Amino acid sequence: MSLMFGKARTCNIVTVPEHEPLECNIVILGAMGSGKSALTVKFLTKRFISEYDPNLEDTYSSEEVVDQQPVLVKVMDTADQDGPVNCERYLSWANAFIIVYSIDNRNSFEACQQYLETVTLYSKGLQPEAPVILLGNKVDMERYRQVSKADGAALALRFGCLFFEVSACLDFLSVQHIFHQAIREVRRETQRSIRPLFISEDKSAISLSSAPPLTACYKELPTPATAKLVTVKSSRAQSKRRAPTLTLLKGFKIF
Repeated sequence: MSLMFGKARTCNIVTVPEHEPLECNIVILGAMGSGKSALTVKFLTKRFISEYDPNLEDTYSSEEVVDQQPVLVKVMDTADQDGPVNCERYLSWANAFIIVYSIDNRNSFEACQQYLETVTLYSKGLQPEAPVILLGNKVDMERYRQVSKADGAALALRFGCLFFEVSACLDFLSVQHIFHQAIREVRRETQRSIRPLFISEDKSAISLSSAPPLTACYKELPTPATAKLVTVKSSRAQSKRRAPTLTLLKGFKIF
């Protein structure tokens, strides 16, 4: 008489992230004179700058709390001279992009299309995707407006990104909202990129009488003298403990 064992069963495993991203890298892109540095410093210091070195590119860090969750935000204020050239330095680094134009400068708006095309082409197929925000700056210059709000919204719709208009010299909360929204979008994309993993285990009945003989398999363990202990340090954990730093650009005049 043979005994039968084995039963079909299905096991569903869903992967869940241990925690939200502790760091968020945001790149500010746009033509010269669109107000990238003014927006960056406004977000970091709540102050407006009127003079700066347009040829200086730098990265700044700030500890923020977005939706009751702490995050270390790193902002790269780029200084491209002729559009998206040599852009690998920020494409592979960024978690999100903010592409800026000035509403009183039509050329700066047209330059945004090149950045949108470059970022979209690079991000296509990546998981998670890097969110993009199209941002019209200098709404305080309304009487000199050359780019309508409808034009900005249409371009954002074409590339499937968010669209806002702000003024770096007026309202801090509006500028802060843009950066915090970029962080929220990064979190959403991270959640979307996590796919549930389903493992189905279907064992057919096995007869003890027909089962192949088992062969013992031994693997020699390393002796204490040859065993190695490896300690892995997390750069993210270290960056979390690092105090926030902020270095203002040389030549800035702060009011």
